[in-house]
This record gives sequence, structure tokens and C-alpha cells, in this order.
Amino acid sequence: MQSKPLPRFEMESAPSPTAAVILLHGLGADGHDFAGLVPELDLKGCQGIRFVFPHAPSIPVTVNGGHAMPAWYDITGTDLLTGQDAAGIQKSELAILALVAREIERGIPAERIVLSGFSQGAAMALHTGLRLPFKLAGIMALSGYLPLAARLAIERAPANALTPIFIAHGTQDTVVVPKRGEETRDMLQALGYPVQWHSYATGHNVTREEVEDMGAFLRQVLPALA
Repeated sequence: MQSKPLPRFEMESAPSPTAAVILLHGLGADGHDFAGLVPELDLKGCQGIRFVFPHAPSIPVTVNGGHAMPAWYDITGTDLLTGQDAAGIQKSELAILALVAREIERGIPAERIVLSGFSQGAAMALHTGLRLPFKLAGIMALSGYLPLAARLAIERAPANALTPIFIAHGTQDTVVVPKRGEETRDMLQALGYPVQWHSYATGHNVTREEVEDMGAFLRQVLPALA
């Protein structure tokens, strides 16, 4: 695990947070991309939550003509399945593990942490969360897919076998086509994961209805402590 976590910024829904949500941005964006999301979430009944928005490093991206941009791993083809960047995915997995470890060191138990992301960030949330050796509160994957899916049955850890997984996808998404999200849903359900599937009549973006559903999910998995 790398010793220095990724650069990031943070927001707290209330003082003295007892839970954390790590939200990984999509390709070409940065952590600020979802800064406006936190005030829009209905978190009534939750205690304070620390939202952590890391910034991926800039790397050359093949589908971007080899030009550098913030990315969790390289993308070589628009179908997202051929020529997957296993080394890049595993490198980002270690960086995300360092972020989770930092929250634990700051006093947030792992079972009070939600790992989430949008698009490429959703792919990393699923990839990393399902391999963690300790239980999370939940996983949220927005407009994403599961990379290196063929490896999951062997590499998955039992700790999160029953962890709630929120998967959301737009029916008109042309960046990560709906089929990728549906295949991820079907595979995880076949492996016994408790998937909550949500689809919306939209493209590669987050809708108001989706934000409402995300808030409901967070209220479910991060209830106030007794």
C-alpha cells in the first residue's frame, strides 16, 4: 500500500463525522466534479459523514490520442473490455486502499465507510471494494462497470459478500453503454451479492432522481449510531 494517499478535498455533512464516503470521479474529471452533490443528498437520520473526493493522477490515455488526463487507468478501446489496463487498475487499487486506511486511522470503522464512484471511478469502487479483506458499509457504482470481471470469482474476498451494492445507470448512456452496467449487475447477482439496481432515462450523468436514491441508500447503510 502506498504511504502517501492521493491528493483530495473533503466535505463534512455535520461536525465530528462517524462515517465516510469516498467518491471517485470519472475519466478526465477531478475530485471537485461532485462537490455540489453533498448538499443535495437527504441525509436525515444519519450522523456526520465525511465525504472524501480524491484526484486521480494524469496519465496518457489511449482513447484520448495518448494525451494525458486525470484517469484511474488507461482505456484502449470504447467497448471497455478489450485490452484492459490490469497494471493501471491494480495501481489505483493500492491508492484507493490507502485512502480507506487513512479514514480508518482517523477513527472511522471500515464498516462505516462507503466506497463509491462515477464511470471509471465506479469501476474502481467495484474492483477495489469486492477485494477488500474487511467489510465496508456499502458500495455505490454510478454509470460504471466491473473491470477485469473474469478475475472476480477467484480474487474476491468473503468480507463483502453481503455488503449492499448500489448500481445506477442511464438507459441512454453512450459512454458506458447500458449493457456494461447490466452485465455487471447480472454477474454480481449470480455470485450472490445483494445488488440494488437503478436505471434512469438519461445519458452519462447523474439525475435528481438518482441523487434521491443515493441519499436513501446512504441512510440505509449509514444509520445513526445508537
